[in-house]
Amino acid sequence: MKAAAKVIFLCRDSDGFGPAIYDALQPNPNSSLQRTESSFDLSLERYGITDAKASGEIVNFIDSQGLSQVSIVLLQNYEPPVAAYAVNGVLASIIGENSSDLPTIVLPLIVAAQKLRREMTNLTQADRKITVYGAQIGPKTDFTEAVVSGIQEAPPSLQVACETLACLLELVCVLGLPTAVLVGSSGQRQAEGTTDQELEALYELGEFLAGKLGLCFSRDRIHWNLKEKSKGTQEPWRALYG
Repeated sequence: MKAAAKVIFLCRDSDGFGPAIYDALQPNPNSSLQRTESSFDLSLERYGITDAKASGEIVNFIDSQGLSQVSIVLLQNYEPPVAAYAVNGVLASIIGENSSDLPTIVLPLIVAAQKLRREMTNLTQADRKITVYGAQIGPKTDFTEAVVSGIQEAPPSLQVACETLACLLELVCVLGLPTAVLVGSSGQRQAEGTTDQELEALYELGEFLAGKLGLCFSRDRIHWNLKEKSKGTQEPWRALYG
């Protein structure tokens, strides 16, 4: 899979945050970057899985010299154990044979504000107004430092609801990939639909992310598709740092 050295990794999660960010990230109007989109279907047969593939879409932002500067991967959501194999397959394809030049992963997440506050003690009134938190996982680089600079560190015990993204966090640790995690803080969801706080959290996170990557976050390209979350028993959530 052809990808840039900077990869934003998203999942087609049930809340619809991943697809919304994927659609909204666009080149800046005054930029020479071109947005090219394609799909992928990676075989998982080497893991003994024959009835599923690692499927999704990838966007590359190509400069005037034909070089990809930023990529966005939007992977389908999977349940265990396929989730781990699918994420590993995508990362292996991105890394390719040249493991000496590892890509940097950028992972944006949306977490309910009350969960963040529960994990963080002694919050001041100013702290409670913070909408974006950051964390670095794996080797620190100038780029990962720049991505999380100027924002408060996310609590290491913070948990990730999406199984596919939880697997990603574990695998970037195993593979030693430089990773910057950006966590947006949303309000409490109402019984149905999407709250204004969730949309505002998405806007804040998306615009912060776009600014760090030299892109534009276009709100009018967001087509929200919030699926009803399962009321059944779910797998235990995993901590941010695996």
